[in-house]
Amino acid sequence: MTLAEALPASGAAPAPETVLRVEGLCVSARTEQGLKPLVQDLSFDLRKGETLAIAGESGSGKSITSLAIMGLLPQPAVRVTGGSIRFGQQDLTALSEPALRQVRGDRIAMIFQEPMTSLNPVMTVGAQLSEAIRAHAPVGRTEARRRAIEALRAVRLSEPERRMGQYPHELSGGMRQRVMIAMALALRPEVLIADEPTTALDVTVQREVLDLLRDLQARLGTAIILITHDMGVVAEMANRVIVMQQGRQVETASTEDIFGRPQAAYTQALLAAVPRLGRGSARAPVTGEPIARLSDVVVRYPLRGGLLGRITHNVHAVEHVSFDIRKGETFALVGESGCGKSTIAKALVGLAPHQGQIEIGGQAMQGLDPAGLKAMRRRVQMVFQDPMAALNPRMKVGELIAEPLVIHDIGDAASQRARAADLMARVGLEASHLDRYPHEFSGGQRQRICIARALALQPDLIIADESVSALDVSVQARVLDLLRALQSELGMSYLFISHDMAVVDNISDRVAVMFLGQIVEMGTRAQIFGNPQHPYTRRLIEAVPIPDPRLKRLSRPRDASEVPSPVHRPGHEPARVILRDIGDGHLVGTSAG
Repeated sequence: MTLAEALPASGAAPAPETVLRVEGLCVSARTEQGLKPLVQDLSFDLRKGETLAIAGESGSGKSITSLAIMGLLPQPAVRVTGGSIRFGQQDLTALSEPALRQVRGDRIAMIFQEPMTSLNPVMTVGAQLSEAIRAHAPVGRTEARRRAIEALRAVRLSEPERRMGQYPHELSGGMRQRVMIAMALALRPEVLIADEPTTALDVTVQREVLDLLRDLQARLGTAIILITHDMGVVAEMANRVIVMQQGRQVETASTEDIFGRPQAAYTQALLAAVPRLGRGSARAPVTGEPIARLSDVVVRYPLRGGLLGRITHNVHAVEHVSFDIRKGETFALVGESGCGKSTIAKALVGLAPHQGQIEIGGQAMQGLDPAGLKAMRRRVQMVFQDPMAALNPRMKVGELIAEPLVIHDIGDAASQRARAADLMARVGLEASHLDRYPHEFSGGQRQRICIARALALQPDLIIADESVSALDVSVQARVLDLLRALQSELGMSYLFISHDMAVVDNISDRVAVMFLGQIVEMGTRAQIFGNPQHPYTRRLIEAVPIPDPRLKRLSRPRDASEVPSPVHRPGHEPARVILRDIGDGHLVGTSAG
């Protein structure tokens, strides 16, 4: 940029005020070999009312940058080794911890990616929200509670008064993230750092959260640093984008230029890996025999209360759900948090008590003794959302992959290790790494290890429960390619559970849309995405962020009503959803009762 371009034209509005300036920032980690650079020579300005996105893969330095700004680096192991971070007249890198506390949370707030590790597990949601408000505002407990409830209602958390008395473990992942967002928004900060704020959220809740952030900017002129791997969110939210790779800034430009005219090869590769609606390849209908069949499945959990511990309410997690999954098919379940997707997965592997009929390979699951259930589970395996939580950190990777063989007494130690080495190679990892521990691998590599472990027993069906939602887009693309290749080679079936509609459009054969425990629409991928019939399905698809800033959608008025609760009193039945066949096996849901 030339000096003339940098200066405003005569009569033009002055440039927005710079609220945060990062100059030559360097962050390093202390190792046995000396200091290892994590962020190198990073510089940028953040202006009032602006959204600046920082994009890049895991390990690029995005989150380290945000922690440096907040003064939350784990010193002395990781510390700022150069440059400055100026907030107004203050250099945040030179402030004492007490001085930082006056800024942190009040004038600069942060929404963290993983809410379970950010929320205190022994404090109620209400206590934590009220504590955050009272730490920075001279209000009493009653007013702090009122503000906390308002904040929970603003992020559309159902029954906010009841949520105030609950603990983090009693909420779903999406609900916990909404609590974190409510905590940050309640303080009305000048700068908001959002570190992957919508990764774990459903597309509709994501849409509402993005609208909330825009509303905050419009009212208060809040500046936002948005850290995300979702390029659709970047396209819709950001004014400018910084692309980082291995701790370095590889490209900085307006959002329009990044998407329309990316200069760096890394930026081009990043954009090429983004899943897009309408890009799913045409696939012939899968007509094989059903591997799994659910008939009128119901899952309800009683809630007890009072001195005698009587059942006061029931959680209607799954209500009269029926579908089948055919051999070699990818059947996708989509819907918002709490709709019953993961409960169905648990019922399929015998981990959730249920009514109705579940068959695996033509054999009914009901009435099986422990030995029969164990044999049944050989045919159905799961790949979970968080690979680090799914892998025992004290076991070597080779032991983890071979563990299913040990449990089912298949082969001896030598053959089990050989099988583990073969599976490592099959998922694109080095067999020589069998003796490493999970923490020595990246997130994408750990997910590949989980897939290898699921393949050990040669199952007929793999349940992938949000298995790629937390991965970078390039890693996500490689894992999805791996799943397709394995399906083509081994003829397996997938139950693919996801809230990412673009990913579902790219991988599925058939799709079922769930809402409050019931399937409201079901059909082929082309039918669901090309001609959705149910209003809720259309709402899900319309909420998907589009990775093209030219198609940026304006904030819409939000539905102020609360999300209905799946909790009902005994004897009270929720409205049934009738699935009507409108031709070609396409079913449409309508309410009844």
